[in-house]
Amino acid sequence: MTDQPTPMMVQYLAIREANPGALLFYRMGDFYEMFFDDAVAAAAALDIALTKRGTHQGEPIPMCGVPVHAAESYLLTLIRKGFRVAIAEQMEDPAEAKKRGSKSVVARDVVRLVTPGTLTEESLLEARRHNFLAAFATVREESALAWVDISTGAFQVMECSLPRLAPELARLAPRELLAVEGADLDDLAADAGAALTDLPPGAFDSGAGARRLSALYGVETLDGFGAFTRAELSAMGAIVDYLDMTQKGKLPLLRPPVRERAGGAMQIDAATRRNLELTQALSGGREGSLLSAIDRTVTAAGARLLERRISAPSRDLALIHARQDAVTALVEDARLAADLRDALSRVPDMDRALSRLALDRGGPRDLSAIRAGLTQGAGIAARLPEDAPQVLLDAARDLTGHDELIDLLDDALVAEPPLLARDGGFVAPGHEADLDETRRLRDEGRGVIAGMQADYIALAGVQSLKIKHNNVLGYFIETTTTHAEKMLAPPLNETFIHRQTTANQIRFTTVPLSELETRILNARDRALEIERGIFERLRGAVLDQAAAIGQAARALAEIDLAAAFADIATGESWSRPRVDDSRAFLVEGGRHPVVERALKRKAEGFVANDCDLTTGETPAIWLLTGPNMAGKSTFLRQNALIAVLAQAGAYVPARRAHIGMVSQLFSRVGAADDLARGRSTFMVEMVETAAILNQADDHALVILDEIGRGTATWDGLSIAWAVMEHLHGANRCRALFATHYHEMTALSARLDGVENATVAVREWEGEVIFLHEVRKGAADRSYGVQVARLAGLPASVVERAREVLTALESGEREGAARPAALIDDLPLFRAAPAAPAPARAKESPVDARIKAIHPDSLTPREALDLIYELKSLTGETA
Repeated sequence: MTDQPTPMMVQYLAIREANPGALLFYRMGDFYEMFFDDAVAAAAALDIALTKRGTHQGEPIPMCGVPVHAAESYLLTLIRKGFRVAIAEQMEDPAEAKKRGSKSVVARDVVRLVTPGTLTEESLLEARRHNFLAAFATVREESALAWVDISTGAFQVMECSLPRLAPELARLAPRELLAVEGADLDDLAADAGAALTDLPPGAFDSGAGARRLSALYGVETLDGFGAFTRAELSAMGAIVDYLDMTQKGKLPLLRPPVRERAGGAMQIDAATRRNLELTQALSGGREGSLLSAIDRTVTAAGARLLERRISAPSRDLALIHARQDAVTALVEDARLAADLRDALSRVPDMDRALSRLALDRGGPRDLSAIRAGLTQGAGIAARLPEDAPQVLLDAARDLTGHDELIDLLDDALVAEPPLLARDGGFVAPGHEADLDETRRLRDEGRGVIAGMQADYIALAGVQSLKIKHNNVLGYFIETTTTHAEKMLAPPLNETFIHRQTTANQIRFTTVPLSELETRILNARDRALEIERGIFERLRGAVLDQAAAIGQAARALAEIDLAAAFADIATGESWSRPRVDDSRAFLVEGGRHPVVERALKRKAEGFVANDCDLTTGETPAIWLLTGPNMAGKSTFLRQNALIAVLAQAGAYVPARRAHIGMVSQLFSRVGAADDLARGRSTFMVEMVETAAILNQADDHALVILDEIGRGTATWDGLSIAWAVMEHLHGANRCRALFATHYHEMTALSARLDGVENATVAVREWEGEVIFLHEVRKGAADRSYGVQVARLAGLPASVVERAREVLTALESGEREGAARPAALIDDLPLFRAAPAAPAPARAKESPVDARIKAIHPDSLTPREALDLIYELKSLTGETA
């Protein structure tokens, strides 16, 4: 005989079956409970106790739970560990279920499916980063990528072939990627750090997608938003369908979709983003990246805009110049820039507040954030001069016209409202008379009763009359029986209604007292009910102005970014680059912003260097030689970062810069393997190099470091040689090519546009000193043995390396056919004898005299005499 599941467990299993692939948070009073496999998985992930509740099919049911009030922190942990969570709430008061019978179960249903790409709570999001949900769709020969951040409402789409998907995912770094079942995008999603969610083909139907979008925006046709391909409609429709499913019909406030123009931004592939550490350091995390080094924004929206600009530098020349003009205006008016940054520092995140309000997850503080943001925005707009650059004037325009909403919110809300509407206390006194009266009854009930008692004493002429309260009668009027005849006789009996007579007292009530009692007892609930109604009215007023508020939020982000770029330009001596459509690439006194920042922390200076790849229509390639640790990789990267900053609209870390439009940026720097896919370091290097050679056009900027180093010397040299020739003859692009193969320096005499450059070093008494200066010319050797010594290799190993190197170099000069034969003639490696302890030096007269000195006991005159004495001991005269 098997045990029958309880009605509650039957309900749980039914809800669980309807939401496969997600942990079920099942609301039971003040806890979300989990059972069966969900409980086992959640207990391990959250490091909480696993208990048991009842049995199922003869086995104990595993169980664990988390408090409702602390659920967000647990959700964050689960989402970061790759889980999806279905939230099942109680849909009725448990008292209502009891009325139906002892075996009735409280009605429950899933109100939301929490996934990595659908987060809106402030505690679950990174304030300074977007949280994108992306969808990739293919319809016949067309493919498209759509993405949305439901916490801000940003919604975009673009045509995107499968080969372009990896670079675009690297740019967006979505938290979740939607794809049709069987699309086999697991590796691409994993590389981008996105959770992959497979959806049935019906979710990607382009016709249904168009209808979903039209219904969402309340339009008959999407023509007003742009001409979308079937693949784009498919991808956008899949996102809307998924949001409808996860949010259980409460769709977020999405802006009209924007179609991103192909070729509108600098093309940067995933490997280049990783190598250049644009938004994330190779070690993981933001610290150490370009984004971290240059982020001077003071608002969350401004920080997110900065990340977008760095991730996708523009190729629109007019737009770049307009953004530069805004930065220049604030560089030249430091006082205005400081005032703007001070005001912006008090601007909350309106985008995310607006999104929470739209999804009915917001509270009074979100209304307050809208009020504060619009108020600060109006003040910022008033500060901007009439002759400001167009970017700033456009922003000022979007920040005005919100006075009516500001006044409404200012009148309705207290200065510091609570987080949740259910807590009450967020409506300002004087906003609504009924609420003020209800609060007075709630907070000053005794005073109101005392006032009524005084009125009744005057009316009855009985000084001993009292208004009292007990749990049986509630509020009542009491006087001694000596006044009974008077109180029961006309005209007082028309006001005072007899309730009870005791041995010494007689008790009455009145209609106003009964009404007041009801109002006092219900005042707390009534006050909360009135405030909830006011909250909904204010929320509705805000959502009616959602589009204008969104525009204001974007305007504040634009001003914040311009002011941030101006701040770093002024503080770090950056200059405005000249950006045009030419093939120029001239940088004078260029610096690496991340490395320079790190050196400043150590009170060390950065050695600036020039770079000139300007050669008109011919290819322009610098072949860079020099030892490791001399700064070749830093030089390569800094010039790539300068191009990124220039086309992002920022000033650049250089004395002067002229950047011809860079269409594509490619970087092959550093060593990494991909063992999970069976790729060695050399294979990864070759795959990335192949991508560059197959894609780079004549407006690309390519930086390559040590191509061919992962294989045998002659193989590596031959590959590097061929790659150089291909860049020059086929790609015809601008490039910086660092190598240890000194034989390649001969190419400068054979290929037009190829110049040799080297990172200077100096030897001093066997030591190698890195000057970090890039000069024209070629290095004569690599100094690898010296670098090995600096790294701490045992002295015997370093000495043996010198012997072998000398033999090889000698054999090469003498034309030896087999270098190995020369090595065979060398004696085998022997451990070097331990170095003798250094002989103890005889103490000099100066040392002996100094040891005998007691500085604190010397007078000024004695100290001066001592200096002359010490000079005489060294043989010097005054």
